[in-house]
Amino acid sequence: MTTATTRETRTPLARTGADHASSRSPTPAAMTSLPSLTGLRWMAALLVFGLHVNNFGYFGGGAGRIVFWGFGAGATGVSFFFVLSGFVLTWSARPRDRALAFWRRRVARIYPVHLVTLGIAFVMAYTLARQPRPAPSQALANVLLVHSWWRPWWQTLNPVSWSLACEAFFYAVFPLLILLLRRLGARGATALGALSAAAVLVLAWADAHHWWSQTVYALPVARLPEFVLGAVTARLVLLDRWRGPGLEASLALAVIGYFAVPQVTPGYPATVCTLLGFALLIPAAAVADLHGLPSLWRHRRLVRLGELSFAFYMIHLLVLRTGTQLLGTKPHFGVAAGLAVTVVAFTLSLALSWLLYEAVESPARRLLLRRRRTGGGPADPPREPAPARPAAAAVPPE
Repeated sequence: MTTATTRETRTPLARTGADHASSRSPTPAAMTSLPSLTGLRWMAALLVFGLHVNNFGYFGGGAGRIVFWGFGAGATGVSFFFVLSGFVLTWSARPRDRALAFWRRRVARIYPVHLVTLGIAFVMAYTLARQPRPAPSQALANVLLVHSWWRPWWQTLNPVSWSLACEAFFYAVFPLLILLLRRLGARGATALGALSAAAVLVLAWADAHHWWSQTVYALPVARLPEFVLGAVTARLVLLDRWRGPGLEASLALAVIGYFAVPQVTPGYPATVCTLLGFALLIPAAAVADLHGLPSLWRHRRLVRLGELSFAFYMIHLLVLRTGTQLLGTKPHFGVAAGLAVTVVAFTLSLALSWLLYEAVESPARRLLLRRRRTGGGPADPPREPAPARPAAAAVPPE
């Protein structure tokens, strides 16, 4: 996942007409942050949590049907993370930044929490009953974030980390992508965005019609178009050439798409339903922040929760898995018991995410990004936009 609040210097260029060369590289100006994107990131993480509550069968009867109605499409929160990641990384890209420096910042952002939660998952696999134990090759693939490339391994150990494997691939190609985007004007960027959306449509159609032997849901290269689409929308906002609908209309389209998901084949094809709404909602929220327009999503509590969302995303499924040792598999409680168990699981997940953020994520990033002064003393860590996750990022189909 990539955090949306950035201290990078960014101001869109004034529109100067056609796509001539002088309008292709936005110039930095005032300090700008995009807190609404961080608030929205929490809502996406919450959808994923609700999906897993549904999958773990906490509610039975009518309550279970209501939970499924509200969160059965929660896996699309992962698609939101992918689009958001492309937007934020493009928005906060540093002029003349080197690929190695960029990759170093990405590793500092996602690896500490990934390794800690992976270690917890490994301990759970060998101490809790009915937990699958990974082979050494599977564990190594998880550590290196390449397990999503091989379908049988995509949900080993901490299942949600499959989306981090996708983000790792996005990070690998981003230096080339930003190089391309900086050479494109508004028309070229729009064409690239249209190609990305068309790629999602083709992949969804092929997946739904079983053109290949395994689903492409977790395949990093299949999720790349969503990331590219987010990067394109950021480029258009930077060029002051974004002409999408406002925040309310974009949110309405995203909600409509979300509830249309049950009408399509489960898995990757669901991406088609929400892609348009997410690709409009993210830049609309960014523009609202840039112009000081009203936005529920920049409320300070939502922003704080958004800061915790990566850690929350990475730990919550381990909490739910641990709960099966006490609750059993798919207990199908009544409304009162189901709500009580859900509140306990949510509270514990949130508390652990705060602990991960304060004790692992933030201090590890500062440590890994610490620079040395020419005189030998440690310099202040650079102001680094915390990546989304993603990736951020999500879970089983999650």
